[in-house]
Amino acid sequence: MNYDSPYRQTEFSKALLTGLFAGLMSTLICLVYGFFYRLDTGFTLSEIINVPSIIISCHLLLIVCGLVFYAFKKYFKSNGSILFSVVFAAITAFCIWKADGVERSPIHQVTIQFRGLLIGMVAIMGIMASFGIPFFFSNKKIAEQVI
Repeated sequence: MNYDSPYRQTEFSKALLTGLFAGLMSTLICLVYGFFYRLDTGFTLSEIINVPSIIISCHLLLIVCGLVFYAFKKYFKSNGSILFSVVFAAITAFCIWKADGVERSPIHQVTIQFRGLLIGMVAIMGIMASFGIPFFFSNKKIAEQVI
């Protein structure tokens, strides 16, 4: 959509809005995942992972990732997207590995259920950061229609 606006979008604003869009998408996917995970497993504890914490964490983390993506694009030029994806895929793998060791409760079943929920959320946000942000940023149709 071209509205003939006199304002030109900068790379910084595009990266920021891409992070915001990725955060919105990640939030929706995490909420759906959490709903069906809890429905399937019967996991009811919500002091840590709940709707407000999902909304805030997804948006903030992915906006920051969008800004980091901008820095990668600016300082590493043409290799910035690939390097960003590799670095954030490695960070995601590390976070999943650490989440697998979380001890949420003295009740083993609750801990296992919490780990499953946490690992799923980390994986969703990590995949969206590693691959979603570079894809949304470089996709001209998404940039025109959404960002």
